[in-house]
Amino acid sequence: MTPPKRPSGGGSRGDNPGLRAVNGDRSERPRSMERLADLLPQAAREFGLEDQLEQARAAAAWLKIVTERIPAAAGACRLTDLRGGVAVIETDEPIVAQEVRLRTPELLAALRAATRTPVRQLRVATRHV
Repeated sequence: MTPPKRPSGGGSRGDNPGLRAVNGDRSERPRSMERLADLLPQAAREFGLEDQLEQARAAAAWLKIVTERIPAAAGACRLTDLRGGVAVIETDEPIVAQEVRLRTPELLAALRAATRTPVRQLRVATRHV
């Protein structure tokens, strides 16, 4: 009995089995690579997740804004909801909530500039632990 043949590790230059089409046709060229960031909006639209994607973008923008403008509050507040032009900010401490409220005009302008969603109000709440 002869042992089964194993595919050789070598091969002609550029012969990459991972790049071949699923049906084994070597004549098909691999598709060019696309950035995930370019594909995500279309996929979100197809699955009806546009609002969630925009909310995730706004939350990331909020984190960046707070980190730049109020570094001490960066880990102590987060955007938890964005609906109807109202951004809900949850804070861990009353002092952080007070700072966010005092700087609302500045933070609101920065959030408006960073998101596609029109934001007209920040609602700040302290999380009770």
